Amino acid sequence: MSTADMERRTVDPAAIEMLSAAEEAQILTAWDRYKAQQPQCKFGLTGICCRICIQGPCRIIPSRPGQDKGICGASAFTIVARNIVRYIVGGASAHSDHAREIAYTLLHTAEGHLKDYKITDSEKLKKIAERVGIATEGREIEEIGKDVAIKALEDFGKYDHDPCTWLNTTIDDERREKFKHTQITPTAIDRSITQLMHQTHVGTDADPVNIIFGGLQAALADLTGEYIATDLTDVLFGTPQPVLTEANLGVLDADKVNIAVHGHNPLLSQMVVYAARELEKEAVSAGAKGINLVGICCTGNEVLMREGIPTASNFSSQELVIMTGALDAMTMDVQCIAPAVKDMCNCFHTALITTSNISKVPGSVHIEFNDATAMESARKIVRIAIAQYGKRRPERVKIPQFKKQVVGGFSFEALMNLFGKINAENPISVLTDAIEAGEIKGVCAFAGCNNQKTVHDDPTLTIAKELAKKDVFLVSTGCTAGAFAKAGLLSSEGVEAYAGPGLKAFIKRLEEKSGLNAGLPLVYHMGSCVDNSRIAHLWTEMAKNMNIPIPQLPFVASAPEAMSEKAISIGSWVITMGIPCHVGVLPPLEGSELVYGVTTQIARDVFGGYYIFETDPEKAAQKLLDRLEKRAWKLRVHKAAAEKYDSTPDQGYEG
Repeated sequence: MSTADMERRTVDPAAIEMLSAAEEAQILTAWDRYKAQQPQCKFGLTGICCRICIQGPCRIIPSRPGQDKGICGASAFTIVARNIVRYIVGGASAHSDHAREIAYTLLHTAEGHLKDYKITDSEKLKKIAERVGIATEGREIEEIGKDVAIKALEDFGKYDHDPCTWLNTTIDDERREKFKHTQITPTAIDRSITQLMHQTHVGTDADPVNIIFGGLQAALADLTGEYIATDLTDVLFGTPQPVLTEANLGVLDADKVNIAVHGHNPLLSQMVVYAARELEKEAVSAGAKGINLVGICCTGNEVLMREGIPTASNFSSQELVIMTGALDAMTMDVQCIAPAVKDMCNCFHTALITTSNISKVPGSVHIEFNDATAMESARKIVRIAIAQYGKRRPERVKIPQFKKQVVGGFSFEALMNLFGKINAENPISVLTDAIEAGEIKGVCAFAGCNNQKTVHDDPTLTIAKELAKKDVFLVSTGCTAGAFAKAGLLSSEGVEAYAGPGLKAFIKRLEEKSGLNAGLPLVYHMGSCVDNSRIAHLWTEMAKNMNIPIPQLPFVASAPEAMSEKAISIGSWVITMGIPCHVGVLPPLEGSELVYGVTTQIARDVFGGYYIFETDPEKAAQKLLDRLEKRAWKLRVHKAAAEKYDSTPDQGYEG
């Protein structure tokens, strides 16, 4: 690849530098493997390849009799619908399994069985308990914690058919009725996942609309799991508050033992943080100047939000962290770990350490993690890294000197604390008043991954910059937050460079009252993938404060580089909540005009939210802006009419 070719694949200068080094060393990366896969199968790309039974695979050509259906008689619309909802199942299972582990750890901690964990945020625990109907008055915090953990675990597989508690107690009345009316309210997370797998089994459901509604129920089960994971992680490790750190490959330190925590579940990574601090002197005795922890993907987001651990990379560039020759160990838990990292480790001295019995890589070191021996495992991991430091070859160390300041840690509670510096009685009104006054046009939430079908980080950055110029307030999670971090958009640098006059005035007003030692960022980092529940909390409280249904709220979402099953699951519950959701990579839907139409048009009629599929980031930014401006305009018109005629605002109009 020439330099020009590399620049067409990523806009991250650190990644460009490492890709040049990879080419010189004849080491293959994800960029090379993507190129080698071209052209990709059109049947798969459009969703009309069925592999659900072993009569197939059946590849559908609608214009040819006999080939217009699968062997069993399934039409293209049935096959496309089945395929897409099975993505949702995969995403929901990943997030909910993560949540289940957190819930069990809280239970075991509250019962006194774990020495390495504790209930850190007792105030949030009490608020959660009150919300889900658990008594708190006069009770020990451990008793409350045990009951909350059991209540959370019941949402996975209870015997009755009452709605999932964590969903039912966090959504507003209007959405609660909408989900009941459309019969998509999940009654148990595991039940929704199992039922959808059954529904899409060969010879079961052939109705594409019915299949999609089953998928939406599983998506809401995914949201339920995300709420559980976020809530209970905050209880165990603390609710994030603003922190100052850095991002990109320049956060690696050639003089220190470098350890990367990679994956999604903070039960391990948080312990590695503690162990690294404890074993600092051992690293010094080995000849290093200390231990330097960095994060990759969402477990990196977790420790960034709570501990200020810097971010080294997001999904697509994870191999390049190893290519620096300065990474002594990469420890992984679950999700979004490319198997290729082991091939890269083989080229360097880096130890790859797996920790989950459902996430192993051949040839890696395996230290099985469980909550009863958490710190013991974390110490083993850190000591392996210290030992590997002695095997490092200094002449192979190449750390691109690119890094940016990051101001992160904006949980929902942290945002309310920030807004509360201006209006302590009603913090959320600081944001909603600015929208009603036209100072800012609305809110856009960014989520999702990286995808080799796009230019690495570019669509995410392009859309955010365009919306910021037009005075849109921006929040983010996951790998999109990693893109913003590496490019300086999670700092005041981004405000000065890209914020429109209204947005800049709004942020500066907050900044004057913030009390922070750093300027406020252009984009507000709200956490990991599961922390999209924080964003759902934000739009729910905004709608309540404005006394409107969520589908009328000037709020949109974007996944410019969507890649994983989790992204499809998140996007699906986003649209059921009434939020328009842009996706920058075409999912396998184009094989059926009917299913494509359901997701982009009919969904709007039923739920108020819908997908916007647009691969051009500038066009996507304009479509998102159009939707925000239209909703904001309608909001002002109906509010003015209500004031003029001394009536309540119309809640039945289409947003």
